Amino acid sequence: MTEAAEILLAVAQEWLAIGTLVFLRVGAAFLVMPSISEQYVPVRVRLGAALAVTAFMAPTMSAILAGTGIETSPSAVLFATEPIAGLLIGLSVRFVVHTVQIAGSIAAQSTSLSQIAGGVTPDPQPAISGVLMISALTLAVIAGLHVHIVEMLMLSYQIIPAGILVDPSDVGHWGTERIGAAFSMAFSLAAPFLIASVLYNLALGVINKAMPQLMVAFVGAPAITFGGLLLLFLSAPLILPIWLRAMQIALSHPMSISP
Repeated sequence: MTEAAEILLAVAQEWLAIGTLVFLRVGAAFLVMPSISEQYVPVRVRLGAALAVTAFMAPTMSAILAGTGIETSPSAVLFATEPIAGLLIGLSVRFVVHTVQIAGSIAAQSTSLSQIAGGVTPDPQPAISGVLMISALTLAVIAGLHVHIVEMLMLSYQIIPAGILVDPSDVGHWGTERIGAAFSMAFSLAAPFLIASVLYNLALGVINKAMPQLMVAFVGAPAITFGGLLLLFLSAPLILPIWLRAMQIALSHPMSISP
């Protein structure tokens, strides 16, 4: 009886250690992961999702994590490196979400729609940015975002092995390149709105030059508002699939330089 209890205790300690190690990476990733980390999602829901994913991944990752020696002598290095790895994996996907937010902000500023319904979300942002972000996240969830996130977390142990501290200089270079790529892509997605804004301001300048007495700003304001909404209606079906493709690439290659 005593030997059986000792064996059972050893197995329980091993699984508890492996589950804790997986939870450190999954929980840190879920702090910044899109959809699950939004402020309107209750903390209990985030915790429950992290525990559910941990329970799913732990049996699969046991063979990989057994080589770290955590089941016999847990190391403080493991408890320090795993949250860092999870944050990096989560940020790689969060950068892609910021892309569509930045594109929406650029579009709103270009079409004078930045103040319409702005600030009604937990993160103050123009209405166009909020619409695009919610639409993009909905499209990603429909396309199986939760499945791809679990797959990415499982494959992350091949990219950043457990117990390995990533070189800070490599992280800095990677973060700089990903932020630059996010702004570049956002500018490309908002290009139709920028072109429309340039043409609108040129037309106002010509009209004002020809008719100085005419209050062109009051005449043009309804036109640019309607034009911006119409352009959003026409361009959103083209913007969202491009963004979804970038999201899928980021999920497949989270630590690559550009999505």
